[in-house]
Amino acid sequence: MAWARRRHHVSEGWREFCLNRAGLIGLIVLLLVGLLAILAPVLVPHETLNVTTVAAGPNEPPSLDYPLGTDPAGRSVLGMLIWGTRVSLLVGLAATFVSTVLGTIFGMIAGHFTGIVQAVTMRIIDFFLVVPALVLAITLSSVIGPGLFTIVVAIGVTSWAPTARLVRSQTLTIEARPYIERAWALGSGNTHIISKHVLPAVMPLVLANTTLMVGAAIVAEATLAFLGLGDPSQISWGTMLKSALDTGAATAGYWWFLIPPGVAIVIVVLAFTLVGRAFESVINPTLRGR
Repeated sequence: MAWARRRHHVSEGWREFCLNRAGLIGLIVLLLVGLLAILAPVLVPHETLNVTTVAAGPNEPPSLDYPLGTDPAGRSVLGMLIWGTRVSLLVGLAATFVSTVLGTIFGMIAGHFTGIVQAVTMRIIDFFLVVPALVLAITLSSVIGPGLFTIVVAIGVTSWAPTARLVRSQTLTIEARPYIERAWALGSGNTHIISKHVLPAVMPLVLANTTLMVGAAIVAEATLAFLGLGDPSQISWGTMLKSALDTGAATAGYWWFLIPPGVAIVIVVLAFTLVGRAFESVINPTLRGR
């Protein structure tokens, strides 16, 4: 019975989501981008992007052979853009996962417990809220060393506090409901209350917030890579912008190497934002029609 009721809620939520045209467009764009990332080795063999084997000249403008031109090393900008999709999405999703897990755990602890546990947890959350996330991420990246793992850790560790505040607020609302009081009266412990009642209730809101966080994580990855804290052996949209700056392409007028990664970041972040807003409208009916 519970399974059938849950299935009914999912189908109703999907129906409401499909009524949001902007969210549906964003979802279609993300599916296409994800498919492009998966098929990158098939569409553009990695060997063709090896600087020792490229046949094209450096900084060639767009043509039939190279629709987006070539970079200063003679590599296809379109091929680099496709391969950059994999790294940017991977880092964005991984960093968002780390941030979501930390934010959900700290938020539920701060909302469920009282006394010294709540006080200490809230001070930790407040610290990460007031410290500039980019500065802290740059510091962590400098200490750990450049690389994709470093960027994932830096973004995840510095961006979980807003999620924690959101989860804490939702946890306080949930634990004020009568069925939680009945659970306490029946002898339920902290673990049972959190795992069986609080966590399932906050997850829809967390998932909606996650789609918004992925876009922010992709921008953060591009920023850190642009600052030289990424893995230079991996192609991402951020490293493409960094390469455009270092090789003078940005000042020499080679727009075909500079604009595509920037446009790609804007499109993907906008798509995640549209999907996230659509999920929010499904979870919170008062937002529909706004």
